Amino acid sequence: MADGAEHIKATVDQVTAAGNQAFKDAADKSLSALNDMNAHSKKNLEAMIASVTAATKGAEALGAQAMAFTKKTVEDNTSAAKALAGARSIQEVVELQTSFAKTAMESYIAQMNYASEIVASAVKDTIKPLNERATSLVEAVQSKK
Repeated sequence: MADGAEHIKATVDQVTAAGNQAFKDAADKSLSALNDMNAHSKKNLEAMIASVTAATKGAEALGAQAMAFTKKTVEDNTSAAKALAGARSIQEVVELQTSFAKTAMESYIAQMNYASEIVASAVKDTIKPLNERATSLVEAVQSKK
């Protein structure tokens, strides 16, 4: 009977040790996965901040450029009005107005092209950190397969 009890005790000890080791392994694996997820989340937050920062800089650049264009346009309009007021003939008024309209249109088109470049650059800079995180996620998922 003593041998049977010792055998049962040894079996129970062995099962307990295996259960404890399995629990420890599962806990370690869960903690590792949680740490990986936290690191990934931190990088996602950093990417989001970088994206918002880039968008803000783009909006500021676009706003500053629009303000500069508006200021220049007001100055040009004032100058044109003065020139028109000083015209001595109808022919001169027509020539001045035609020249002013042509210059204003060319300036507007140049302004829109420049604004488009700013927006395109801002969008590219805004999407870049998010795209990098998406790529990282895809790579992480593929490496787990």
